[in-house]
Amino acid sequence: MTRETTTSSDGTTISYRVIGEGEQTVVLVHGWMVSGAVYDTILPALAGLGARLVVPDLRGTGASEPGASGYAIDRYVEDVVAVMDAAGGGAVDMVGHSMGGQIAQIVAARHPGRVSRLALVCPVPASGIPLPDEARGLFSTSGGDRDKQAMILGMACLKLEDSARDALLDDAGGIPAACIEESFGAWAAGGFEGELGAITAQTLVVGTDDPFLPPDFLNAAVVGPIAGATFLHIPGPGHYPLIEQTQDCADALTAFLSA
Repeated sequence: MTRETTTSSDGTTISYRVIGEGEQTVVLVHGWMVSGAVYDTILPALAGLGARLVVPDLRGTGASEPGASGYAIDRYVEDVVAVMDAAGGGAVDMVGHSMGGQIAQIVAARHPGRVSRLALVCPVPASGIPLPDEARGLFSTSGGDRDKQAMILGMACLKLEDSARDALLDDAGGIPAACIEESFGAWAAGGFEGELGAITAQTLVVGTDDPFLPPDFLNAAVVGPIAGATFLHIPGPGHYPLIEQTQDCADALTAFLSA
């Protein structure tokens, strides 16, 4: 494993890890309130791909700098494209989880020749997601508040072990409150659904028993608007199947990315 850095379009330094070697490059885009460390549990289970795995820390998370010009979804898209350029510049396969799934959809829509296969795990739709006022208040004010962040994980997850929860909370604790608040507002609002028709990547949407993103909702909001997209349901876990039910999630991704 090596850790590299690159510069996004606004000058923000973005850190990313490269794990393994191979002709196939898979970029794994993380979601909200975490860094690329959210993939640490599943990375060993993806070794069977024989691929080069590229795991960015989006601006404001992990080892990357805070956003020089904020935390809009467009900025995150530019972060991912900068990492793709730095990691070789050719076509890649892409995995996106949660907010990272929303970002991955937009990258694939704006750069259709550069994303061959697109795996979206419990993705936020490009159109955003309607949340009750109580949830919006909790999410938007959770930056720097471990108790609120633990409450969010408790609401979203169904099979999360205590040690995994603590690791997620430790990761979240290093993210600036401004990043948590602004990026939440960005992914919740969405507004990019009109771009999905440009996606040419073979697309798999992985859903679970996620209380916020149930299968019917994902089928309507994500699978339907993407030409040729297919859906796979993993019963049991909530919003973090890559941690809650790692092997089943890894098997689904490996089968799709190896096809």
